[in-house]
Amino acid sequence: MQARTIIAQYVKEMRKKYKLTQVDLSEKAGVGLRFVRELEQGKTTLRLDKVNKVFELFGSECGPVPMRREGDEV
Repeated sequence: MQARTIIAQYVKEMRKKYKLTQVDLSEKAGVGLRFVRELEQGKTTLRLDKVNKVFELFGSECGPVPMRREGDEV
């Protein structure tokens, strides 16, 4: 699964878990409604600072994660 799909799924699941509408989430995170919609739709180019504003509400943040490459041991 691609990172953008994982992020989109995570945000949508957390928003629903806390019973927030997209409007609620945008207001609480201090980002625009359009940004929330694009984030949940898996847009490929998003500002990381805004993504982290949304993640902060859920006690998370974006950061470097080691990638698994072909030939790496499992």
